[in-house]
Amino acid sequence: MRPAQPAYLAIADRLRDQIRAGDLAPHTALPSERALSESAGVSRMTARHAIRQLEQEGVVYRRVPRGTFVAEPRIPLRIGSFHDEMIRAGRRPVAEVIWARTQPAPEAARDALRLDQDEPVRALQRLRRADGEPIALETSYWPARLWRDLPDQAPAGSVWALLRQRTGVVPARAQATFEVVTIDDAAAALLEVPRGALAIRLTRWTFDADGACFEYAQDLYRADRAAFSVDAAIPGAAASAGAG
Repeated sequence: MRPAQPAYLAIADRLRDQIRAGDLAPHTALPSERALSESAGVSRMTARHAIRQLEQEGVVYRRVPRGTFVAEPRIPLRIGSFHDEMIRAGRRPVAEVIWARTQPAPEAARDALRLDQDEPVRALQRLRRADGEPIALETSYWPARLWRDLPDQAPAGSVWALLRQRTGVVPARAQATFEVVTIDDAAAALLEVPRGALAIRLTRWTFDADGACFEYAQDLYRADRAAFSVDAAIPGAAASAGAG
């Protein structure tokens, strides 16, 4: 027999469903802890746990002393160009350059890009915004030889578009892994989130039409503002269908 769900999770589920259904619009105030506890017949501590659960998920946010409010829905993203994904979502993308330099390749970047031991990389860190709101902190590496014909200043727009125009390199495929991590203090300040907030760390490899990896990146996305969708073939599905 399945154990009963804790009361605070049941309350959080109900509120989450109301938010997803549009019954509680973004920036609408949630009922107070007292109102929640009375309507659900639980203690105020239980109601507080429910609200805290939703806050940790990024579904709601607190504004002391005004109360707790419904957060903006997460931005739906696919693996690819941040610039293009923001345009697709109807938002205005902006890239703020934190630093750009040519440097020795970190081991992970050297392995991903298949560089010689002493071959340098062009490294770039940018804060990516949507409609002025910080969403992601991108740290990317490319073989330095790709940048010989590119301007010294770091691009504020799409790097992929710049590479297409100046070098003829066309992104054909991207591969990524996702991890939930705790943001360090420096990243938290840039992303304008509290210390110890959660982020989605996207480690990304981008390949050209010949199958060569030309970009290695580690991106931090705010877990409360980004949601990734993945559409992929199921391994072995074609063989199973053929056998049937």
